[in-house]
Amino acid sequence: MSSGSRHYGPVNRSIDHASDRSTTPSPGSDFLQLDPGEAPPGGLSDWLAARLRAAVSDGSLPVGSRLPATRVLAAELRVSRGVVTEAYQRLTEDGHVVGRGRGGTVVVAAPPAAARAPAPAARSSAGAVFTVTPPGADVFDALRAAPARIDLSPGVPDLAAFPRTAWLRAERAVLAELSACDLGYGDPRGAPPLRRAVAHWLARNRGIRPDAGEIVITYGTAQGLGLLAQVLRADGVRAMAVEDPGSLGARQHLCDRGLETPPVAVDAEGVRVDELRATGAEAVLLTPAHQFPTGVVLGGVRRRELMRWAGEGGLIVEDDYDAEHRYDRPPVPALRSVLAERVCYAGSVSKLLAPALRVGWMLAPPRYRDALVEAKRFADLGNAVLPQLVLARLMESGEMERHLRLLRRRHRRRRDAMIGAIGEHLPGAVVHGAAAGLHLMITFEGPRFDDTVLAAAALARGVKAQPLSWHRQRPGSPGLVLGYAATAPGGIVEGIAALGEAAVEVVAGVRPTGR
Repeated sequence: MSSGSRHYGPVNRSIDHASDRSTTPSPGSDFLQLDPGEAPPGGLSDWLAARLRAAVSDGSLPVGSRLPATRVLAAELRVSRGVVTEAYQRLTEDGHVVGRGRGGTVVVAAPPAAARAPAPAARSSAGAVFTVTPPGADVFDALRAAPARIDLSPGVPDLAAFPRTAWLRAERAVLAELSACDLGYGDPRGAPPLRRAVAHWLARNRGIRPDAGEIVITYGTAQGLGLLAQVLRADGVRAMAVEDPGSLGARQHLCDRGLETPPVAVDAEGVRVDELRATGAEAVLLTPAHQFPTGVVLGGVRRRELMRWAGEGGLIVEDDYDAEHRYDRPPVPALRSVLAERVCYAGSVSKLLAPALRVGWMLAPPRYRDALVEAKRFADLGNAVLPQLVLARLMESGEMERHLRLLRRRHRRRRDAMIGAIGEHLPGAVVHGAAAGLHLMITFEGPRFDDTVLAAAALARGVKAQPLSWHRQRPGSPGLVLGYAATAPGGIVEGIAALGEAAVEVVAGVRPTGR
């Protein structure tokens, strides 16, 4: 941890005025009135980490505040610097603080207990998000706005780990080199430096070797799907088959642009190509490297069947949404690397850096490339240029790979915490998709129940999760889709314990109490 933070006050000293002699300073700090005498024998780091965590939780250390430098606090407490460093490191691993070099150690997120449980009326109205069937276009907005102590929604990386220092460094470098003309309107396909950086990134990490001219920068995968659907509609395509279960959000974007979305079953080997043929659809949207939400990888036999289907005139839209996040299996090559002429490839930095950046890319087959660029031009004239240039510098400098390595370590710990908690608190649940990604899918065997009722019961206990039925078009086992990347291990365990209570209540046929 940084030792460059400002001093938080001198060690308390008592003066014997009668004899005009200084007594031995008593250990302690004005900072949070810390007294190491309260610590149990051999438990200084545990005690200090708990005191700091409690101060963040109750607002004594709000988000944005800085902790004292490790050497300063160690001197005030008269403990070894290693004790303070260890305590800070534990808060860092939990995602509550971040070391920022000379900027010190800064509080960036409060523990789950810091958020107050919503009032009963608020909980009741928040649970209404699960009563709409089928889910409306605003369902994800409503769930994000619902108050909760712990958010286990899928699809979000560890946002507290965003590389702020590296981003600011890259931004300063970009601004120092920027010419006046660079501040004008950009290329609707995207800034050339970013398109080159994306081409290099895909070659290094996904086995795709595109020319930078093939790449179109978009406002995330969502915009890319919408633009592609618009292009396909103009070309006479009326349906794009989708995986079932599959992403509700992606399906909503396609439907909004007028495409039908016939469901195709997914099993342990991935999408059923025989069912795909039976739909008669000319295009299909797939997540082959890590299927959402089941987590299965498209098997070798299915890949070959799919290639034959595409070779007969079908179009594959490959959403490579979190292929880089893998833990227990080797990398899976992108379909685009095998059949570029029949695969439209989509990716983004939403799961690598942050959804707020709204930066993604699409590689369209030659037949649709010009029309996709035209659709992008008339949609918004192209993405904002400055963030593109900063991202390009991060990608070309190696910072993105370093950040990905950090995320993999943190995400793995959080995934393991979730699996362990599920085994303890949801022993009847079957876990799917643990080898990669940012979420787990769990299903429940035995008595059938409405998983939206379970999600509502969980929300009543302050925990957000998505019901599996949201992502189905056809009936199936009840389940939940649980994200683990954005929540510290302690919050994950607490959230799964609350889910276990809710599951017992729902399966027993008891209405949620909202307690």
